[in-house]
Amino acid sequence: MQIELDLRGLYCPMPVLRTREEMEKASFGDVIVVIADDPAAEEDLKRWARRAGHEVVDVKREGDVVSVSIKKRG
Repeated sequence: MQIELDLRGLYCPMPVLRTREEMEKASFGDVIVVIADDPAAEEDLKRWARRAGHEVVDVKREGDVVSVSIKKRG
């Protein structure tokens, strides 16, 4: 299943905290697509996903908005 999490307007550390909360509810193999406009969100989310054992499957940037797709592992 794919879950879209629109976090525009939230700044560090909220995008990572909200993504972690949503990931805890997700099932193995689900993909959470995080949409954010925090300049640090892309790197913060990629770093968090690696540490948490999840897989970043896609990153798209459109202007100031980034979309990071993270697949739940383990």
